[in-house]
Amino acid sequence: MGFLDRGVEIKTPAQIDGMRKAGLVVGRTLELLRGSVRAGISTGELDAIAEDSIRSSGATPSFLGYQGFPASICASVNDEVVHGIPGGRVLADGDLVSIDCGAIVDGWHGDAAITVAVGAVPGELTELMRVTEEAMWRGIAAARIGGRVTDISYAVEQHVRGQGRYGIVEDYTGHGIGSAMHQPPDVPNYGKPGKGPRIVEGLALAVEPMITLGTKDTDVLDDDWTVITTDGSRAAHFEHTFTVTPTGHWVLTAVDGGEEQLTALGVAFGGR
Repeated sequence: MGFLDRGVEIKTPAQIDGMRKAGLVVGRTLELLRGSVRAGISTGELDAIAEDSIRSSGATPSFLGYQGFPASICASVNDEVVHGIPGGRVLADGDLVSIDCGAIVDGWHGDAAITVAVGAVPGELTELMRVTEEAMWRGIAAARIGGRVTDISYAVEQHVRGQGRYGIVEDYTGHGIGSAMHQPPDVPNYGKPGKGPRIVEGLALAVEPMITLGTKDTDVLDDDWTVITTDGSRAAHFEHTFTVTPTGHWVLTAVDGGEEQLTALGVAFGGR
């Protein structure tokens, strides 16, 4: 394991393999949660499902106790962008719930997020989820060995801007990840390409666009965690942890390694 560009952590292939173990726990847990979302379930019940899934896989929840966070997932509903605390809130038809999940295996972290509709939702919310998830994949696909981190940022922004009038949250970003959940460098969801640390083999990044139906502006609730849109507009959040190997891209938190989505975008799959 080495470091360059002001604390950016570079992993060996064996260490990336360790991150893949954590990433699979996260990916499988999120798929379990996706299937568990329904009207009448509480966000606290989703959290219990997640913690059981993570621990039964031999992993540790990354979020539980992180800077005092009291749960194993973040569950953010409707105008809550990120960092919502699970509890007694009961989901209802028409809600959107963004679920962020992290796990640790042998000291290595995985981090990913999905947004799920509860029952039938208006078309504008389906489009919001589509645009946000596609922007994440476009950002991942833009990474190249020898490129720069903001190549990802530019690709995310360009995709969102090309889809309509959406707010791209600027106060919260993607990040480096490895032996800690949050590491340098930041990975913004907007900006000019060609800036920031170089993308090299062994760098792992979490890409996570947070997109709203309104403005980019956010506030934090009195719980000091939950981030909401200031205009009350709905928000969506998708995230994956990925790396670039000599043979292509590898999405460490996707159950299939990202092969299906990457292939559709014309990007070589570099998993092993």
